[in-house]
Amino acid sequence: MSQSAHPGRPGGSPGDPARPAATGRPAGAPLHGGDPSVLRRLNSAAVLRALRDGGEPTLSELAKRVGLSRPTTEGVLGELAERGLVAEVAPRAGHGLGRPARRYRFRGEAGYALGVEIDAHWTQMFLADLTGRVVGSHRLDLDVSLAASDRLAAVRAAVKTCLAEAGVARSLLWAVGVGTPGVIDPDGTIAFCTVVPGWQGLGLGRELGRSFSCPVLVENDANLAVMAERWRGVARDVDDVVAVQAGLHTGAGAILGGRLHRGRWGAAAEVGMLPELGWRDTTAGLIGESHPEIGTGRAAERVLTAAAQGDPRAAALVRQLARRMARGVAVMVLALDPEMVVVGGALAGDRLVAELREQVRPLTLSPTRIEVSTLGDEAVGLGAVRLALDRIDEDLFRID
Repeated sequence: MSQSAHPGRPGGSPGDPARPAATGRPAGAPLHGGDPSVLRRLNSAAVLRALRDGGEPTLSELAKRVGLSRPTTEGVLGELAERGLVAEVAPRAGHGLGRPARRYRFRGEAGYALGVEIDAHWTQMFLADLTGRVVGSHRLDLDVSLAASDRLAAVRAAVKTCLAEAGVARSLLWAVGVGTPGVIDPDGTIAFCTVVPGWQGLGLGRELGRSFSCPVLVENDANLAVMAERWRGVARDVDDVVAVQAGLHTGAGAILGGRLHRGRWGAAAEVGMLPELGWRDTTAGLIGESHPEIGTGRAAERVLTAAAQGDPRAAALVRQLARRMARGVAVMVLALDPEMVVVGGALAGDRLVAELREQVRPLTLSPTRIEVSTLGDEAVGLGAVRLALDRIDEDLFRID
């Protein structure tokens, strides 16, 4: 997909002068520690990281923080300001006599990351600046029977609305992350999906890429949920964590050693393919075929609400669901030995998690914690934001 030129903007063709990684070195040329262009890039990355960590340091404070001389730091700040990434802060009131020290800040508003979730029943998106601060969001319910082309049209319209409501121009998007059910190929093609009609075989990255002039990255929804849980959820900064998403079906994503584990073919953690592990038709399993009086539509939500209020029949259904899901959770714990399992998705709640703790513990060997998600139905969309921000960081701090 094409990249439009934009000051300080990641991405673009290798010869695009807007690309932060541009060094003027011929492609493929070796890097040397004494190469002045490499040293400039290292200094620039150090200053940029220090500013993005927050605060409004003076030139002297910043130079000391990154271990550079004042003149070098000042030169780097000038270059970053030209790229639109750094701004000088107005003097603070009441600073006393004399000229106040100049202070600087990272311009998070220089660019934006968009995270989009596309499910069978809805699309949800979050817009964040370069610091990760969410500045806009939008949700649109979708008819499950929509054709793929109509679903994509609805997503595009929702993106337009989200950007308009936030007052952010599309040209300021630096990367877009997209989460959806299924096994996703590296090029953004949906290799396998049974949840969204007409989705399997769709080149989702290519189709959505036509609507943006920045990179569009597509990832499995459960993988994005685990990224969000580690970024902003109950598993913040946990290096070995599994996120179990309990909904129409149950899926999982895993971070091992601080990195998302996709597997060789992008199908890691898809243990729900084995029917004996009880992760298929999870919602139907909660409602129970033997309880037609519960009805359809929001039946699962009504069961969960009733269970939380102490209804014994509803509580029994939740206990039955936990028993059904426990083997799959135990398999993930035994195979990966994570520090934590986070249970999210439409069916997650304190009662289900309490039942899972009781059911899973006898099947495993490790003291893995099982916690309920604190992100609710925002996990996948926020994970998509994190995916986009990681791509931006990759380009923004590239040295070669």
